[in-house]
Amino acid sequence: MKIEIVTTQNEDMKETGFGTLKACNSVFDSIERIGYDVKLNICKSKRDLEGIVKRNPDLVVLAVKYIPLQNRNSIWLSEYFSKHGINFTGSSRDVLRFDSNKTSAKLYLANKGIKTARYFTAIPDQYRYASELPIKFPLFLKPTDAANGNGIDDFSFVTNFSGFESKVLSLYSTFSAPALVEEYLDGREFTVSVINTPNNELIISPIEILPPESKYGLRILGKKVKNDDSEELKLVEDGGMKHEVIKLAINSFLTLGVRDFGRIDIKANKAGDCFFIEANLVPGMTYGSSYFPKSCEIENALTYDEVIQLMLENGLCRAKPKAPPDNCINADC
Repeated sequence: MKIEIVTTQNEDMKETGFGTLKACNSVFDSIERIGYDVKLNICKSKRDLEGIVKRNPDLVVLAVKYIPLQNRNSIWLSEYFSKHGINFTGSSRDVLRFDSNKTSAKLYLANKGIKTARYFTAIPDQYRYASELPIKFPLFLKPTDAANGNGIDDFSFVTNFSGFESKVLSLYSTFSAPALVEEYLDGREFTVSVINTPNNELIISPIEILPPESKYGLRILGKKVKNDDSEELKLVEDGGMKHEVIKLAINSFLTLGVRDFGRIDIKANKAGDCFFIEANLVPGMTYGSSYFPKSCEIENALTYDEVIQLMLENGLCRAKPKAPPDNCINADC
């Protein structure tokens, strides 16, 4: 089996993906250890992708969702390889929109009866008074389309209108998009890794995330905390809560139509009610720190290589047998 990993120079991208080139090299090393013929591609243009199509590997591992092009629309990799009949890991372009746009995932799931935190979006000067806001304080503000804690800090938690205006302006200036404004959930925080196996058995790995307390007395899972790896990752030991977290994660995963694997983020309120927060469908794979492999290790005692093997299995089962060359006279050629 020939496998190729596709990534791009993504250190400055604010979207989800396996991570930096270091993370992609970890995935490469793991696939090589497992015993497959593997190649790592850092793609910058359509020509790079055309080379992969020409080589026609058995499976392409998508480490990012798209390749940004200067002055042109981005190339969405799942769409590109699907169009060219190349087998790839992860979800389709239609499903990946739920990863790229948090509000679309929340709206879709809410319409299907799945609990998600109440929310609205806002741009600078859209609201003039606190009384106009659709949800009462306290609120939590973040970007609609960024990941890895980008745009999230102590000032994301707002209790008054001046703080709201300031954070909306800051997010809009940085991301050129409306801010996602959610009701603040004051309970525990969880993430759940889900891997779908070829026999449609789901391997579920829930963990609790406990960010450190900041100087303002808050526990905010923002960019600095994630970069510093200062959050604590824990087993979910409360059986009742664990059941609710797993149930919500599975319902979200299946309802969104996720293929192969994904990570579902969940938060609770103080009463213990759980709510869908977002879906990460090309999850981070940094060895030793990313939530996807770490949750599989903490909950199911899986090694990094075992996680990679499980992530590949569905895709490898989809691989089509290669036809023998025209001059072959038997199947053993």
